[in-house]
Amino acid sequence: MTDKAILVLEDGRVFPGESYGAVGETFGEAVFNTGMTGYQETLTDPSYHRQVVVQTAPHIGNTGVNDEDQESRRIWVSGYVVRDPARRVSSWRATGSLDEELRDQGVVGISGIDTRALTRHLRERGAMRCAISSTDLDPGSLRQRVLNSPSMAGADLAGEVSTEQAYTVEAIGTHRFSIAALDYGIKSMTPHRLAERGITSHVLPAASTLRQVLDTGADAVFLSNGPGDPAAADGPVALLRELLGTGTPVFGICFGNQLLGRAFGFGTYKLRYGHRGINQPVQDRTTGKVEITAHNHGFAIEWPAAPSFEPVDTDFGAVEVSHISLNDNVVEGLRARDVPAFSVQYHPEAAAGPHDAAYLFDRFTELLEGRQRVSTGELKRGLSAEPTDAWEGA
Repeated sequence: MTDKAILVLEDGRVFPGESYGAVGETFGEAVFNTGMTGYQETLTDPSYHRQVVVQTAPHIGNTGVNDEDQESRRIWVSGYVVRDPARRVSSWRATGSLDEELRDQGVVGISGIDTRALTRHLRERGAMRCAISSTDLDPGSLRQRVLNSPSMAGADLAGEVSTEQAYTVEAIGTHRFSIAALDYGIKSMTPHRLAERGITSHVLPAASTLRQVLDTGADAVFLSNGPGDPAAADGPVALLRELLGTGTPVFGICFGNQLLGRAFGFGTYKLRYGHRGINQPVQDRTTGKVEITAHNHGFAIEWPAAPSFEPVDTDFGAVEVSHISLNDNVVEGLRARDVPAFSVQYHPEAAAGPHDAAYLFDRFTELLEGRQRVSTGELKRGLSAEPTDAWEGA
C-alpha cells in the first residue's frame, strides 16, 4: 500500500497525494520545470540545490535512470513532485527505476497531485517555500515549519555544491587551450563540450583565490552555473573583478552570468517564478537570431538603462546586453566591449535540452584563437595589436 503524502505551500495551500521516492519530509523552494524530457539531468543539476522541483510534464520515469545521463555526483533537488510516475521502466539504457533511485538517495517526493494546478498557482503567486511530508500529515503544523525554513533570497549556496578538490578534464584529441573553470555547481556536460573543442578544463572550488586561478596557467576562465542568490556571493564577485582587471578572458553561464553582471556593478533581483525548462526562447541581439534554450534560474541581472538595452559604462569599459528573453525581456546575456568577457543566463551545454546555443562554446574558442593570434603578433612585432572581435563571423 502506498503511503499518503501532502505538499504544503507557505501561503497555506495544500496538495494531497501519495509518497514517491523516500518516505519522510523535506523543505525547499517550490519551482516548476517545463521540460518534457531530461528529468535525470534536472535532478542531478546542482543549481536545484534546496529546491523542490515540480515537473509540468505529467508522465515521469518512463526511461528509468542510468549511469550516463547524470550531471553530477548525486541528486541535488530537495524534493520532487510528479503527477503520474511510470509503473515500469521501458528503456534498454536503464539501470534502475527513478522511484528506486530517489529512495536510495533519500529524496522525498510526492505523486498523484494536480501539477497543472500547482504550476498555475506558482505562476500567479510566485515561487515560494514548501514542504513535502509522508510522516506529518497535519497541514497546520507543517506550514508553520515551512514558514520557519530558510528563504532562497540571501542564500549563499555555491560552496555547498562545489567540488572540494580541483580536478582536470582533458581535451579530446588535440589540446588547443586550457581554462580554469570555477565550480559554483558545474554540470559534467560543460567541460565535456569544451573538451570536444580541444580545451582542457581545470575545475576549481568556488572559494578559489586569484593566485590559485592564475597558477593553473589557463588561457581563460569559465564561470559555471550554480544555486543561490547572486547578491550573497561577494567572494566570487571580488575574485571576478580581479580577473577582469588582469585582462583574462571570461565566459560565464547562468549563475556565472549573474556574477559577471555584479562584477560590472549591476544589481540582481529575484524573478517571480523563474525560467526553468528546455523550451525558453532567447534572441541573440548581436545576430538577430532566435534560439530555443535550456534554463534554470530564479534570479536575473538588473539593467541600469532599462527599459532600453543601451550599452552602459562600467569600471571595465562599456557593457551591452547581448541576449534577451522573448517571453519577458529579462537580460539573458552580457558582452563587454573593452575587456574579453561575455556571458549568458542559460545552459548552452544542452543537457538536457536543445542544441541551439552550442555556438557559444565556439564563440569562446574563437575569442581564445583571436587572443592567441594577437599574442603571436606581439611577439613577432614587439608591439601591441588591436584585439580581434570574436563575434565577427560567429
